[in-house]
Amino acid sequence: MSDTIRLDGRVLYLSQDPAVIEAQLAGENFTRATAGPLRDNVSTDEITPVTVMLTYDERLGQYPYVGFKAGERMPIGRDAVKHGGFQVTVAGKRYGKGSSRESSPLAELSAGIRLIVAESFERIYQQNCDNIGILTTTDFAVLDRLSAGEAVPIDEFLKGRDALTQQIIRSGGLLAYSKFADWPAPRTSDSADADAAQAEEPKTLVEKIIERHLHPASAGARRGDGVFIAADWRFSHDYFTGMCAHLMHRAFGKPAPLHAPDHIIAFQDHLVLASQSIPHVRDGLLPGVANLMEGHTSFSRDYPVRSHGALDSMPGSEGICHALMAEQYALPGQVACGTDSHTPHSGALGCLAFGAGATEIANSWVTGYVRCKVPETLRIEISGHLRDGVTAKDVVLHLLKMDAIRSGDAIGLVFEYGGAAVRAMSIDERATLTNMVAELGGFTGIVEPDERTVAFLKERRGVDFTLENWMKSDAGATYRDTIRIDAGAIEPMLARPGDPGNGVPAPRLEQDVAIDIAYGGSCTAGKREDFDFYHEVLHWGVEHGLGVPEGTRLYLQFGTMAVRAYCEERGYLPVFERAGVTLVMPGCGSCANCGPGQSAEANEVTISAINRNFPGRSGPGNVWLASPYTVAASALAGKITTFEQLKRARG
Repeated sequence: MSDTIRLDGRVLYLSQDPAVIEAQLAGENFTRATAGPLRDNVSTDEITPVTVMLTYDERLGQYPYVGFKAGERMPIGRDAVKHGGFQVTVAGKRYGKGSSRESSPLAELSAGIRLIVAESFERIYQQNCDNIGILTTTDFAVLDRLSAGEAVPIDEFLKGRDALTQQIIRSGGLLAYSKFADWPAPRTSDSADADAAQAEEPKTLVEKIIERHLHPASAGARRGDGVFIAADWRFSHDYFTGMCAHLMHRAFGKPAPLHAPDHIIAFQDHLVLASQSIPHVRDGLLPGVANLMEGHTSFSRDYPVRSHGALDSMPGSEGICHALMAEQYALPGQVACGTDSHTPHSGALGCLAFGAGATEIANSWVTGYVRCKVPETLRIEISGHLRDGVTAKDVVLHLLKMDAIRSGDAIGLVFEYGGAAVRAMSIDERATLTNMVAELGGFTGIVEPDERTVAFLKERRGVDFTLENWMKSDAGATYRDTIRIDAGAIEPMLARPGDPGNGVPAPRLEQDVAIDIAYGGSCTAGKREDFDFYHEVLHWGVEHGLGVPEGTRLYLQFGTMAVRAYCEERGYLPVFERAGVTLVMPGCGSCANCGPGQSAEANEVTISAINRNFPGRSGPGNVWLASPYTVAASALAGKITTFEQLKRARG
């Protein structure tokens, strides 16, 4: 990369005012002062909606920001950025929220964007920019210098970045760096040396796991340092396997020399229901889906990796990647990385699990190592007992509405959950806490493994696991901060449409909100215990003469086929049928705007147990987030309500 950066193109300010956006696209230039307030929380769903992610090369340059919402409009159309001659994008806080899709920065790069200036960035998004060669900064003075015609030294874009990241940026990206780096065979250290090193100062559980997986060149790394760590499991799903393989082959040749291919997993889960997806059928996108599927299946066919594919007898898959990782693979103390921001799901078992972009995963397939930063940890101490009908989903929505989270103060941190309320949770419920660290902006989530973890591994997987003494945070370990919550004070929660952080206690909703769709499923809400919650509500409803009313649809989607078998064994399916439920086989489906349960019109209202409700996430309608209890109760009422409210109303 050049030693200096000069502004040769235009600056695109992602303003809250759609008229400002439209004026820029028409050729008018603005300054930060004249652009007005900048949009915060610009998500990857807005940068590249899932319906345009059907290619994994430079053609993505047609699409950046086509889902971007200013006011009530989406003012940026296809090819608008490329034809507008823009080189810099400017936005507000928490830029790049949501999915870990590398499609977003690749679309920006392919459209001519070389620099993104924002008040703060989400971790995975910024790391993806580093990996493919887009510069980022939170220093608006640098933008002023560039706008004044100054050639700015590359060092200005390295400030505050760890030494490893600086090397990667200077190299022009991760794979360019990787080709000349030394990659010794990864090994996990459980030696007396590791124990002695850990005894030097108190450490958190994640710090211990990182220390036991460090690349030799990273020995002695401290908090904030960039490191490479050996990954026990590396996985991709069908949206990104083709992109990962393409990047890998371009850098390392074909066939590429995979490290430990039996610990690489290819999951076919995101696109398996595309034939039932309104926009994919309506807009002729199924050939693009087939293109992505071929990229995925050719990789799993050409290399001796593990694979979980589509069902033979009906639309669906064996299971959603995160759920299957917890059900079949991840173990306490291990490291797992995958092409999805909800990879922290497996942190419920006490392992270090985190999402990474396509370049990171491609590199890990060959080297066995994945890059991360030795993180700081935020302790979430939840004392007391949750009320009846309050779940882990309500806890997360409660956290998301807190100022410390909404301001972005927790970006890149480990969320270490503990306290009496967490210890009382099942592994399924703990997985909701760790899964939604993606929405909280953290690096990962983790719960210290205990006897519940051991019992889960035995019951679900037949694994006799013995906890080791080191598998916990030390007394006196250093935390960035501690958030203390009284579990008994948490009410059933909602998140208003547009962002998971738009939290409001459900009993305090000021007016009735009629719903068209209720959706229970996804990796977050398709687990066994989630279906226990759905069944509890629907069984009560059927016993009291209630069912899903005309004009409302309730979809329940299994996270894995093992969850479906569990529901069959427990006798849940007849109750679901009597209540009027539409059952959907495993897959990401509506959660990825790619299957049954998505809205068809902008005026439709959905209440959903999925993890995020960014604009366009599950169709053009408005999506409210809630717990499985509230989703099922609302389906019976035809309007948003909690289970307790529904029972009181039936008096």
